Amino acid sequence: MSHRIAVIPGDGVGKEVVPVGIRVLSALDVPFTFDELPWGCDFHARTGRMMPEDALATLAGYDAIYLGAVGWPTVPDHVSLWECLLPIRKTFEQYVNLRPVRLPPGVRGPLAGRGPDEVDMLFVRENTEGEYSGTGGRVHVGTDAELAVEVPVFTRRAIERCARYAFARALERRRRLISVTKSNASRYAYVLWDEVIAALARQYPDVQVERVHVDAMAARMVLRPDTVDVVIGSNLFADILTDLGAALQGSLGLAASGNLSVDGRGPSMFEPVHGSAPDIAGRSRANPIGAVWSAALMLRHLGHPVQAERVERAIDAVCEDGRVLTADLGGTASTTEVGEALVSALG
Repeated sequence: MSHRIAVIPGDGVGKEVVPVGIRVLSALDVPFTFDELPWGCDFHARTGRMMPEDALATLAGYDAIYLGAVGWPTVPDHVSLWECLLPIRKTFEQYVNLRPVRLPPGVRGPLAGRGPDEVDMLFVRENTEGEYSGTGGRVHVGTDAELAVEVPVFTRRAIERCARYAFARALERRRRLISVTKSNASRYAYVLWDEVIAALARQYPDVQVERVHVDAMAARMVLRPDTVDVVIGSNLFADILTDLGAALQGSLGLAASGNLSVDGRGPSMFEPVHGSAPDIAGRSRANPIGAVWSAALMLRHLGHPVQAERVERAIDAVCEDGRVLTADLGGTASTTEVGEALVSALG
């Protein structure tokens, strides 16, 4: 049975890296049907919308969504985000954002003396509420009394379901889980967060759980990355920390993510997180590895772990070889050339 994949290349370099990911997936013995949907900022320029009115109903019929990047200088960032990515995440209950942070062999990270064995983390980000709940508003706009209110929303249900997923991943790895918090300053939202994590921890006695404030967590990722295994964080905290993680793994161009509808209420969405990169768009300089790594996450989610491992091994082989890499990793290869090397490395 073929998997139906909705492909949204989106904007900028998304249109360059997604075809590489599709080429890698097509080289595997997994049947896929890819349907390209031309949504994003170009669509907005023509229609005034990031997606058509029936976009979510259209996406509901697919097994997964493969996204390149969304955003362009002609559209305000809050418009491109709130009219495309966030409605997809919320509608399909993609409540886990999964972000592997791993330094591939051969890639020189910014931390002196730290190798692949010491930079290997997995972030589980609550993906539907928290600081990105969209609760708030502005009044007295344009006057000196203008007021903007943005209210984080935390519910026991959302924290618990995301935390259960994080505990399960910790059991598969080194059985250590760090919960990122700021309950010393946030007396309500993060105190609830801490209480839910602590209650669940009693159900997982084989997992060592730590509670770490977000500022201390940023320092720990730099100073002691080898002590970090699985991390669970809120929408905002994990968003910021995983970009730090991308820097530690050598480049934002390597960063992959999956927005997981764990309960199967809709399709999950997989995307590199480097953004549309207008400064290099159209020049075949974008690193496609993040998009290919995201495709590996999609393979695993769809029930093909062996093929996912093949793709991840191909990424490691190309990085370790070092001859065909894009400029962000110190090379001179084009986006397409890296894609050819990845397909070749699949064997």
